[in-house]
Amino acid sequence: MARFIFITGGVVSSLGKGLMAASLAALLQARGYRVRIRKFDPYLNVDPGTMSPYQHGEVYVTDDGAETDLDLGHYERFTGVPSRQSDNITSGRIYQQIIARERRGDYLGATVQVIPHVTDAIKEFAQAETDDLDFVLCEIGGTVGDIESLPFIEAIRQLRNDLGRGNSVSIHVTLVPYIAAAGELKTKPTQHSVRELAALGVQPDVLVCRCEQPLPASDRAKIALFCNVPQAAVIPALDAKSIYAVPEQYHAEGLDSEVLRAFGIEPGAAPRLDRWADIMDRLQNPEGEVTIGVVGKYVGLPDAYKSLNEALVHGGMANRVKVNVQWIDAELFESEDSDIAAKLEPLHAILVPGAFGERGAEGKIASVRFARERKVPYFGICFGMQMACVEGVRNLGGIPDASSTEFGPTSEPVVGMITEWMTAEGVQKREADGDLGGTMRLGAYEAKLAGNSVVASIYQSDDISERHRHRYEVNTHYRDTLEKGGLVFSGMSPDGMLPEIVERPDHPWFVGVQFHPELKSKPFDPHPLFASFVAAAVKQSRLV
Repeated sequence: MARFIFITGGVVSSLGKGLMAASLAALLQARGYRVRIRKFDPYLNVDPGTMSPYQHGEVYVTDDGAETDLDLGHYERFTGVPSRQSDNITSGRIYQQIIARERRGDYLGATVQVIPHVTDAIKEFAQAETDDLDFVLCEIGGTVGDIESLPFIEAIRQLRNDLGRGNSVSIHVTLVPYIAAAGELKTKPTQHSVRELAALGVQPDVLVCRCEQPLPASDRAKIALFCNVPQAAVIPALDAKSIYAVPEQYHAEGLDSEVLRAFGIEPGAAPRLDRWADIMDRLQNPEGEVTIGVVGKYVGLPDAYKSLNEALVHGGMANRVKVNVQWIDAELFESEDSDIAAKLEPLHAILVPGAFGERGAEGKIASVRFARERKVPYFGICFGMQMACVEGVRNLGGIPDASSTEFGPTSEPVVGMITEWMTAEGVQKREADGDLGGTMRLGAYEAKLAGNSVVASIYQSDDISERHRHRYEVNTHYRDTLEKGGLVFSGMSPDGMLPEIVERPDHPWFVGVQFHPELKSKPFDPHPLFASFVAAAVKQSRLV
């Protein structure tokens, strides 16, 4: 039977519950336990798929096609355990399911209420597919005291009783602010937050206290006394040099040991953390550095490209170099007086990431042209591949009107919406005017690589599987035009209908992919495309 760890947050948001959950899971995994992490999101959207990146950050996609919270990216990067549809639930999805059941008459005429129907649905989600696990970590989004999260707190209160003594532990993450004028850390916000949680029927077993200054033993004792936990279970959480330093930092403070003791399990031997020591050694002792420009449209919010940024860091680790990411707003290149060369010439490589909509597209196309003509390593991801194809048809194929139907009607649709394609499960269809959340190619799809291609040598395989999230595809009717201009289709869907990868063999490094390889990159297993791209940037740095 799996044991459950429930993680809540108090005082303020953005305390790092997701990183704490991922780090704890990694520590338990290093002790030989089988783990899985789940995220409960209180918002009413069914999933974050239609939310602006400025509202929610990136949308993380799983192999089975779920659009989820970006915290699931942390979970995968820290544990290597692939996330699934069943690992992220929202209030919107729960209410959608309950209302559908009510309309079918599944409740036999009963009055449908938050208790027991909503809380039962939450408990059902928490316990699904857990038979082969030792620990299930459940992170509750939001902050204790929010109206939205109340059904989730009530559900874990009930579930703790259902599971029985010794089968669940509650961890509460709080803030211990430092008041500079007084020169003191203040424990009162933590006391109030724990009191709020306890009033809802959940007494935390372990407290994780975010703080800017070291937490003195006297303050730990005070928190323990007022919050009814052992002093050793008050875990300080200071800012770390890197998110990848967090597992070792929490272990040094005793987090994993205290969680096990709360379950009545003797911690025993220390976990094997060699993997994390090697990661930090590569981060802290680089043998060089490169600058890579990311030309995007959501550059005002780093979380919009969270997995992408981490994948570039991983590529740096693979090459033992520091990657300096320069975020560039694509719209800067759309005015007639913009000096593209001044911005892009200092870079050692250029990456154009995924996006939706026309805004910034012309700036990205200009960046593709610069990289192609100046022989600067170029990596186009999803939208970045599509714009590389549009640029090739326009400037080398002699078709200046080449465009994408995503931007409106066009006589030269190099990129368009495909409404039908083949998968291992059979024909998949979508409607051009369907709900935004249901019109995309989502999740893992296989691709066949040309045997003599650059990407086949990078992957060391002719068959790959990568995660997708897009509505539009490159039109194969323009294949001859593109290949005459030197941009070849080196990866196709198994049925040969959908282009997955394009490349320029005569370029130092020029690859466009329709999928999102950043979603599968990990610090201990960098994605091969990112490792190769950063290696090309290192080579370019020696030429500049």
